[in-house]
Amino acid sequence: MSTHHPDPDPRESPGLGPGGGVPPGETPPGEDSTGSETGPRDLPTRGWAKGPAIILGIVVVLCAAFFIAYAVIMAR
Repeated sequence: MSTHHPDPDPRESPGLGPGGGVPPGETPPGEDSTGSETGPRDLPTRGWAKGPAIILGIVVVLCAAFFIAYAVIMAR
């Protein structure tokens, strides 16, 4: 059974000096940096949940009712 290594053999890579060093001006070989789990793990949710939206709506209506009642009382 033969095993395949994804990394190249340094003795066969072009541009490498003795001991695996890179001479000045030469670009070193790239590494495989992409894993198997790239990207978001879960689908992101869109919009507000129903509970917070309903609570926010109630607070807005209560504040508006308070200011309308205040304006009616002050107009007398």
